Amino acid sequence: MSPITIGAALLLLFALGVPIAISLAGTAALAMHASGIPLQAMVQRMFAALDSFPLTAIPFFILAGALMEASGISQRLIGFAQALVGRATGGLGLVTVVSAMFFAAISGSSAATTAAIGGTLIPAMARRGFPRPFATSVQAASGELGVIIPPSIPMIIFALTAGVPVSIGSLFMAGVVPGLLVGGSLLVTVYVICRVRGYGRVTPPAGGAAEPGALGEPEGIGAAFRAALLPLLLPVIILGGIYGGIFTPTEAAAVAVFFALFVGAAVYRTLTPARLFTALRVSLLSTVVILIIISAASVFGWVLTANRIPEMIARFFIALSDDPKVFLLLVNVFLLLVGMFLETGAAITILAPILTPVAVVMGIDPVHFGIIMIVNLAVGMTTPPVGVNLFVACQVAGLRIEQILKSMLPFYFVLLLDILILTYLPQISMWLPRALG
Repeated sequence: MSPITIGAALLLLFALGVPIAISLAGTAALAMHASGIPLQAMVQRMFAALDSFPLTAIPFFILAGALMEASGISQRLIGFAQALVGRATGGLGLVTVVSAMFFAAISGSSAATTAAIGGTLIPAMARRGFPRPFATSVQAASGELGVIIPPSIPMIIFALTAGVPVSIGSLFMAGVVPGLLVGGSLLVTVYVICRVRGYGRVTPPAGGAAEPGALGEPEGIGAAFRAALLPLLLPVIILGGIYGGIFTPTEAAAVAVFFALFVGAAVYRTLTPARLFTALRVSLLSTVVILIIISAASVFGWVLTANRIPEMIARFFIALSDDPKVFLLLVNVFLLLVGMFLETGAAITILAPILTPVAVVMGIDPVHFGIIMIVNLAVGMTTPPVGVNLFVACQVAGLRIEQILKSMLPFYFVLLLDILILTYLPQISMWLPRALG
């Protein structure tokens, strides 16, 4: 099959609403059949793609996040965020962003961060006088921090599929400052909007019921910090252990699971057998979906390589311009468009082995390029028509996507500005990995 035929077949399946994994595997099967390659080879390729020890970090990090959520950890993190910024203008809007940053350092997943925080904070913001579309937009935009702040599942996928050697630990450390930059820019955006429009009150509206737990009157910072201390230690243990040479990123994921089990079952004693079963079920389903996509994308990538399509794409970009700055601008536009239609893991698995070697040839550090790619695709999670954060946040809020798009516009502007800053100031991403050697 020609490259045009392969691309057309894949786009047709996407347009028909065929699931991503089936679209990728189906297109690969058609191409292999047309080339006379036995379909048994496709099955072997799919299994071989999953025969990777570092890949086991994905189910472990997913399970750790699910166990933390099942143990009520998110409520403790929200309580600490409430104590830090809850009294400021637009307090609960700021709490939403800060809570997302905290939970992102545990879950590694954008959708999990949006669901865990949004289920509590979107209704609470509505009760405090925030328009529901704005509250939903704040949560949808903040949820993308789940894949930028380490540990991040897309970072693991990128490191395993980039086509050039990339350290998972370096990617984790490279995501710290960009995560703080994106989170800080969202905080400023929420504060300014609330200040100008008068959103949010510290006390509930007249006649309204007081919110329970962490969403009532903000408690003291010391008490809130003590309540959230153990969850806050987890990212320190993970990143410190990796860079201290104590364990690998995969082993760190297993440590995170043990830590979550210990905290939930032995310390807080909130992880009941029923909640444990729910966490295991949710983790299993999420893991299966991701691994099926990875295996299907792997065989699709093998078909692309066999047809020399990555080489053609590389020549296309180089023909447009051999200036790395122009290349990165084109890649940003391309990834933003891709992120509107493809799930992040699938997009990385397909595009990372195509684009990363081209970036390296142009003198761009693969770790820096990985951060650019992940942040772009994270923004795609907040854009229609298939932005997963929009769907999750709107489902929690009981709204349709078109009802919140106007409220999303200021966040889109700020996030695009963040992308440009991270793209053309590589020292933001690379400072911490280089400082740690």
